[in-house]
Amino acid sequence: MKENIYRCPETGGELTLVVKEEMNGSIQSGYFQNAQGRKYLIEDGIADFIYPPELSAKQKEQLAYYETNAEIYDDIQGVTFAIHREDEDKVRRDMVSQLNVQANSKVLELSCGTGRDSQHIASLLSQDGRLFVQDISGAMLRQCKSKLEKLSVPVEFSVGNASYLAFPNNYFDAVYSFGGLNVFENLKRSLTEMVRVTKPGGKIVVGDESMPEWLYHTEFGKILLNANPLFKFKVPFESIPAEARDVTVRWVIGGVYYLISFVVGEGEPLANFDLQIPGRRGGTLKTRYHGQLEGVSEETKKLVLRAAEKSNKSIHQWLDHTLRTAALTEE
Repeated sequence: MKENIYRCPETGGELTLVVKEEMNGSIQSGYFQNAQGRKYLIEDGIADFIYPPELSAKQKEQLAYYETNAEIYDDIQGVTFAIHREDEDKVRRDMVSQLNVQANSKVLELSCGTGRDSQHIASLLSQDGRLFVQDISGAMLRQCKSKLEKLSVPVEFSVGNASYLAFPNNYFDAVYSFGGLNVFENLKRSLTEMVRVTKPGGKIVVGDESMPEWLYHTEFGKILLNANPLFKFKVPFESIPAEARDVTVRWVIGGVYYLISFVVGEGEPLANFDLQIPGRRGGTLKTRYHGQLEGVSEETKKLVLRAAEKSNKSIHQWLDHTLRTAALTEE
């Protein structure tokens, strides 16, 4: 940890950094403190930004698993790729390449685990780039740190909850997370947070287990579902934020893990809803949506249609003119 770009995961406000120990220009111990006095400790160069401080039962269960299995987790991951007859390095390089990072990019990886993808992300960066890796498990993060801390690329490590990120708005060029989304406490909020901390035009790539339904009833599918119920999770289309542009989804690693990638836009997509629509009805998509009034009798509707046709106006033009004129007369 070299500098203070962090924000309070609870309030989003700036944090005061207090350094207790520094080594080779990197902060080893100390703490961050928000305006309300809450402290986030730094130990062995890793800041703990966990919020809320009391995890849910689901998160505690997952955390206990990762803390217990951190030292053997690499072996477990290797088995996954071997089962599907995949070249792990090739697959991970391909997934990471979707980030389109430059040598000087600032990249955030969430749920980094033991750093098997982190190494490939780091290989795309130069000393002018910067990689931030985060996991909810300190044990997993320490395994990751042991892989990355000797690299020439600047890397910062933090423990945190993906639903409450301790980073400023529009800071990263790319955000990546693979293999943890199915156990996130609030995936929709986490994806919204990823968008918040990414620059407009930046790239987000995320993925996890999700077996396509067409494989459920095959022997292949039944064996995998018996081994890991997480394969029943659906691709979380409903959680993708409105800012997502150029969205692509594909299945990887034996065709039973999804990979979503998208470019971060600003707000909702833009469209010309004021475009006049040709034809008898006329109007625009906006007037048809916002201009709806109480219904009229069938007889009145017939009269309106005949009157509009005789006036050589669209129904929208006749109604807008006639109702406006009548309303102004009443004032």
